[in-house]
Amino acid sequence: MFGRGVVRTGDGFGLTPGGAARVRAASDYVAKHRGGERFRVVFSGGWPEASTGEAPPPVGAREGDLMLRAAHAAGLGEHADLYAETRSRSTLENLLHTKEDGLLSGYAFDARTPLGLVTHDWHLPRVRFLAGRVLGLTGAALLDVPAYGGEVHDDRGALLLARLGFLGVRADRLLHRERGMVAAGQLARRVINGRPGYRRRTVEQQ
Repeated sequence: MFGRGVVRTGDGFGLTPGGAARVRAASDYVAKHRGGERFRVVFSGGWPEASTGEAPPPVGAREGDLMLRAAHAAGLGEHADLYAETRSRSTLENLLHTKEDGLLSGYAFDARTPLGLVTHDWHLPRVRFLAGRVLGLTGAALLDVPAYGGEVHDDRGALLLARLGFLGVRADRLLHRERGMVAAGQLARRVINGRPGYRRRTVEQQ
């Protein structure tokens, strides 16, 4: 399951409405399909630094932490083994760190036993594309588990950027390429927004 950011609350941090909707989607899916082999649910998310430039929340208050607590509160742990990955700063990192941390170990995903992708329908095309690059899984080896509710986002630009930016890039260089793309995007936003200090530094450097 993919995080959708965190928000400050009166006593700390909480999930965004979109993040809470994704927890509900995972819980509803497990409740509907339980009865055989026990599920494994991975809540992947640190904070959306790549897209928003936000600083990390405190340890214990990141997307994966909050989703895991919400899932336990909903009783999901009675029917599934729950894990959290809390280092990720982007959708690509969600997949990379979940794989690196061995959270998918022991599973062979195919059309009969697909990997479930819990996120909003507008996010799923990019998740599927990146899952193909990181995990080598495509088509029926991936199962869409869409969430409903919370923020609506147009992800088409991010999908196009991923397809173009990662074109021809080896799997082991995807993260390096993404960090370069993020840095370029942040620089562009500073130029567009006319952030104080940027033009002055540019003139001084010339």
